[in-house]
Amino acid sequence: MNEFKLNDHLINKSSIYFVSFNNNEIMQNLNELFEPGLLKELMNCPLVDLKANDLVLREGAFIREIPILVEGSLKVRRTDASGKEIVLYYIQPGESCILSITSCLNDKQSSAEALSVGQSKLLIVKAEQAKEWMDTYKSWRLFVMKLYHQRIDEVLTLVDHIAFKQMDFRLIEKLKEKTTISGPIIEITHQQLANELGTAREVVSRLLKHLEKQGMVSLERGFIKVLGPL
Repeated sequence: MNEFKLNDHLINKSSIYFVSFNNNEIMQNLNELFEPGLLKELMNCPLVDLKANDLVLREGAFIREIPILVEGSLKVRRTDASGKEIVLYYIQPGESCILSITSCLNDKQSSAEALSVGQSKLLIVKAEQAKEWMDTYKSWRLFVMKLYHQRIDEVLTLVDHIAFKQMDFRLIEKLKEKTTISGPIIEITHQQLANELGTAREVVSRLLKHLEKQGMVSLERGFIKVLGPL
């Protein structure tokens, strides 16, 4: 069976450890989300350090673990056979991947993949635990339902952009989105940005050059610096 377990895909096994009750900064994003009993159970879940591009969710695999992000950012995407990708949404601290939860709860294969944008930390929740928590903890049920609604809204916005917005508008919106995560300096190549937008590198390069001439961005090898409001 094609199963995906995060532990099996980490090169550095020493990056897996358990949360200490004294490690309050790790749990600060979760304290307002979950009731005390669930927080105590989360303290017994392994905590994982991720590097940039570490795989968290593999498309087509049965998922046996659910990530809850406590630091950093994760990118959820779909990729076609030619390598062209489209980013569905980003996961921020205090959030999880609704596709992982859906796959676990329904024993279905994942329809997308997720990877770490940079250095990140996440808790690993076993599928069996997640199923039990749906019956045991109201805060977990509310957490899952909120994620459903949030991700549906984000995917609908993505569909609107693809169907109705011009590429220059979509590029600016993508740059704005990335500055909220990384600040004004965005580490990304023109090809990677084109993959995320579902277009050709030449199109993105031309539009970025236009923004540079307007004094809105500065282009360097491997990164883009946003100089002012877009």
